[in-house]
Amino acid sequence: MSTYRLVVVSAGLSKPSSTRLLADRLAESTVRQLGAQGGPVDVTVIELRDLATEIAHNFVAGFPGPALRGAIEAVTQADGLIAVTPIFTASYSGLFKSFFDVIDHDALAGKPVLIAATGGTPRHSLALEHAVRPLFAYLRAVVVPTAVYAATDDWGAAGGGPADGLPGRIDRAAGELAALSAGRGPAPAVRAQAVVPFAEQLAALRV
Repeated sequence: MSTYRLVVVSAGLSKPSSTRLLADRLAESTVRQLGAQGGPVDVTVIELRDLATEIAHNFVAGFPGPALRGAIEAVTQADGLIAVTPIFTASYSGLFKSFFDVIDHDALAGKPVLIAATGGTPRHSLALEHAVRPLFAYLRAVVVPTAVYAATDDWGAAGGGPADGLPGRIDRAAGELAALSAGRGPAPAVRAQAVVPFAEQLAALRV
């Protein structure tokens, strides 16, 4: 049986972070619901905090370092993607945007994506709809209907029923991602192509 490849991108800056906590809860629910549909799941978590230097270097040098290259390959080969960002000044973080800027614009076309965000106040929840969802729409990803926003107070709120509160939103969004991913089926494994650094390409032209 083929294995579903689920990739989780967390743009949290602190350690521990509520962004990573939300990412982990979404991944756990997605794995559980994909497993109920009969497929093994392999989960890869990408902490953008650890890639910040290589992301910045990519913009200057024009090619990714080894860790960033591995993260890009994981995202582009995933069967489903969970992308979680903190909200700063009513939008996604600069680190979150920069990571998706270095990925080829066609690489996420048709890929199921669950978007989520964290913030200190519920007032920023609409940033998911006016900033994060349009970003993935531009990349032609298939974004699940339910976006999950977690404010500080949400972590202690149980809600008034199974569909209320943060746990209910997590399970609903994860179910939508699981249904989309299972409907597409696991993609065949893609052998990574060797990336020749730009400096080497220039040196070859001088010969």
